[in-house]
Amino acid sequence: MEVVSKAGCDVIVVGTGPGGATVARELARRGKKVLILEWGPGGEVRGTAAQYFSQAMVPGKSLLLTPDLVGMVRGITTGGSSLFYCATAYPAPLEMLRKYGVDLATEEQETRAELPIAPLKTELVSPMTSRLMASAQQIGLEWRLLDKFMYQDRWTSEYPAFGYYGDPHHVKWSARMYVEEAVAHGAVLLNGARVIRVLGDQRAATGVEFTMNGQTHSASAGHIVIAAGGIGSPIILRLSGIREAGYNYFFDPLITVCGTLKDVSLRDNEIPMSTGVHMRDEGYMMTDLAMPPAMHMLFAAQVLHLSRLFSFRNTARLMVKIRDELGGHLTDGGGVRKRLTAADRSKLKAGFESAKRVLEAAGATDIYKTGILAAHPGGTVKIGELVDANLKTRIDNLYVCDCSVIPEEWGLPPTLTLLALGKRLARHLVAERQPVAQDAAA
Repeated sequence: MEVVSKAGCDVIVVGTGPGGATVARELARRGKKVLILEWGPGGEVRGTAAQYFSQAMVPGKSLLLTPDLVGMVRGITTGGSSLFYCATAYPAPLEMLRKYGVDLATEEQETRAELPIAPLKTELVSPMTSRLMASAQQIGLEWRLLDKFMYQDRWTSEYPAFGYYGDPHHVKWSARMYVEEAVAHGAVLLNGARVIRVLGDQRAATGVEFTMNGQTHSASAGHIVIAAGGIGSPIILRLSGIREAGYNYFFDPLITVCGTLKDVSLRDNEIPMSTGVHMRDEGYMMTDLAMPPAMHMLFAAQVLHLSRLFSFRNTARLMVKIRDELGGHLTDGGGVRKRLTAADRSKLKAGFESAKRVLEAAGATDIYKTGILAAHPGGTVKIGELVDANLKTRIDNLYVCDCSVIPEEWGLPPTLTLLALGKRLARHLVAERQPVAQDAAA
């Protein structure tokens, strides 16, 4: 059954995370006919724990376990994981990508000019965050305010809560906003559409096959952009003949380190990951990481720290996230077969000790760490191996634009990088001349 018209469309974008949403938005704004296929649901963002768990914590789908029992969470919904992220904007790894022929300086500059990217205003930095930052600086760490993807002017002191479970108030930017903009410019979005494989042959892609409402469909287009994430994209490529996808990747393991501060209480509207430090040479980063009560209880229960289940208000929490070594493979069904190396565990241990020192300097007691999670899987379809500098695979008309193309282990939130890559790819697809940096600045 053909979903689109016989004339087809110009571009099919598979996935609505930051990379796919940006490609769809940029092309739709240029008048291209764009079909967006998203496996997850759309609809109203309610910002409830129930909605979050249904879209980001379904075992075997959005919650995957490694052989080491490391849990990896991904959002499967319009906007992808950006709907639930902490909205922290780290710079793109420009030097790393230039080694592979990819220069994102102009696109990063454009994205920063278009989106609300800035450190928090002083009045939005909470007493808990201020205490942790001052303590980190006291022991010699270059702890600083971090850039956030937030419309801060929409935030008031009475704002109910940060959008951990999705933000119905539109203060936190997410890729869903770009999808909505693409649709407003004529793009067609199909939710519940799970792409199985790319159609065509090993020379050129002509369309995709997908399932929706229990039926198999196909759609054709001049270009196909796979942006289903570090797990989803390589699986689609494998079933499309690129069997090498999905090997030797990273997934940014993390822990949180907690302590009790009896003289400081968390606010209801704490903003997580608003300050931190990147320990580049040591291979890890640290940030504050306030959580809502339900998530706090899950983390405490995970390590059987039952005495802390109901001490949410006085829990100071830091996140330690490492740059893990490349390794492992994905199964054809999307299973994550990757183990932490001795070097990975050493970084987690070093990060824990650093976080412990920060908490101790802040006056925290009863310090403990939670279990290991993983975030931002990438490197499964690397630039320089399976895609070229324009993100094209060896199959004509077939491109990839998400965290899977990052060519080296990195260890930092990738959203800003993926937005810039999406801009660059859209420009390539319409054969548009890239503006020079000074033009963009002017």
